Amino acid sequence: EAAGAWNAVIQFNVAGANGGNYHITVSGGTCKVEDGTAPSPTATVNTTDQVWIGVANNTVNPQMAFMMGQISVKGNIGDVMKLNNPTIFRKE
Repeated sequence: EAAGAWNAVIQFNVAGANGGNYHITVSGGTCKVEDGTAPSPTATVNTTDQVWIGVANNTVNPQMAFMMGQISVKGNIGDVMKLNNPTIFRKE
């Protein structure tokens, strides 16, 4: 419900032995994660497995990693920033 009318496809390209390509589709108040490359993402995030694992474990600040060039974003950066919105995505 908190996502409202937000529609986005965010591609993640994570380099390294523990990386991979996957994408998140947000549409109609739902979120779906799939392996592989999306044909027309609204945003694309590129990083390494070490940085991404740090973000997931809360040992790397994603904003600082972005400013340091460890994470790059092409397309609608607003879509990527919404992923950190606790009213849309609860952190467990």
